[in-house]
Amino acid sequence: MKELLRSNDLVVLSWAQAMLDGAGIASVVLDTHASAVDGSISAIARRVMVDDEDWPRAKKVIDDAAPAGG
Repeated sequence: MKELLRSNDLVVLSWAQAMLDGAGIASVVLDTHASAVDGSISAIARRVMVDDEDWPRAKKVIDDAAPAGG
């Protein structure tokens, strides 16, 4: 598996997974429990992971769907 993006923002994580699901790309969010344990300091970001062979297409899906400047 390869990391596609890293964030503490639950909306960004949900959006990314929805974009990937819509494109038929399986993804998983790692570090969910570690991130929750650190409380509100946001020291540990959650990571959206995809299969190595899906990464180039997943990156394109996210880049194409991202708002300008974001």
